[in-house]
Amino acid sequence: MLLAEGAQTASNFHGFDVFMILFTIIIFIGVVRLLTAKVKNPFAIAFSVVALLVFLFADVVMVLNWFGIMGG
Repeated sequence: MLLAEGAQTASNFHGFDVFMILFTIIIFIGVVRLLTAKVKNPFAIAFSVVALLVFLFADVVMVLNWFGIMGG
């Protein structure tokens, strides 16, 4: 009984974390496609880069939380 209580650990990993990483990859692919297009759309490029930066920041915080570096 005492060993079973010690074996329980709280996990910082959540199911939504996988979707965050997938969305970041999809946004990155979109930014690359926008930058390599023949006809450039500056608004779309700027919006996508801002979205990519937000998701990258969220991913960094998420990974730091996995390792227990971030409090929370």
